[in-house]
Amino acid sequence: MLITGSTNRPKTVEDLLSPSLLKRLDRLDVLSRKIFSGKLPGERRSKKRGTGVEFADYRSYVPGDDFRYIDWKILARLDKVFVRMFLEEEDLSVLVAVDCSASMMAGDPEKLIFAQKLALALGYIGLVNNNRVSLVAFGRRTFRKMNDVRGRRNVQRLAKFVLEEMSPEPAHGSPSTSAEPERSFADNMRKLVQQRSGKGVMVLLSDFFMDEGVRDGINLLAGAGGFDVHCYQILSPGEIDPARTQRRGEAGVVGDLRLTDIETGAGEELTVSGALIKQYQQRLERHCAEITHLCRSRRLTHAVIRSDADVEDLLLKEFRMRGLLQ
Repeated sequence: MLITGSTNRPKTVEDLLSPSLLKRLDRLDVLSRKIFSGKLPGERRSKKRGTGVEFADYRSYVPGDDFRYIDWKILARLDKVFVRMFLEEEDLSVLVAVDCSASMMAGDPEKLIFAQKLALALGYIGLVNNNRVSLVAFGRRTFRKMNDVRGRRNVQRLAKFVLEEMSPEPAHGSPSTSAEPERSFADNMRKLVQQRSGKGVMVLLSDFFMDEGVRDGINLLAGAGGFDVHCYQILSPGEIDPARTQRRGEAGVVGDLRLTDIETGAGEELTVSGALIKQYQQRLERHCAEITHLCRSRRLTHAVIRSDADVEDLLLKEFRMRGLLQ
């Protein structure tokens, strides 16, 4: 929960993803639950003449999935709910947006570095499969976009953006940013939706610790026609269970303290006790449940991911199970 500022920022691709993992990512591809018509027909093979879409696989139904893709014949025969998945047979856009606001610097492992790893991995998968890939870094005073690129030859350009442009936003009151206008989450999502191109898959990586604009921002994402949207909420172990963090002797908060919000500059004096930590956890659970409801009621994928999760397992197992990767 506390931001120490002592984290060493990644400087190379190897600081984020190992060469062995990158080789394994070569075998993955991005999936879409929706049927899109891209700009470049013929980039992918098509087994169905005139349809442009190839059936890929089945997976178990997850709450929030579109009922239109349920295989009703399997349900009638096996009494189990499966969803059909499709490979995009034409040009597919892959847009990865990363929250670089100051709160993302919290955690051990740091949330923003974890998000950088996922952004690099997803962008790499898109490039090696000849999809159109774009990245966005956003925050209260930040909005930077890497325009669409295609092909493996652009991997270094992708890595350069992740390492240099997805940097943490300065704290509130910093001289370098104090004159810049602040944007709400909704403002950033509006700009993101307006600047998108093509049709495909959008992945949002954020802790969703915003004081305003969350509902409006998610509504804007839901209205981003032509995009299958995945919202992944990244939280650190200390944010999820600060009491356990303290019991293990790791950095935490305890006693009489004055805490200052790194994004807004607001401060408050309080005494951190077991009862207060329990109250905090209850409010965090309600907050996460609200984000889940907002997303799934609008047919957006949502999941909470710990910043200490194994990136390889997440990419090769979890994201495949959720229908993001094949």
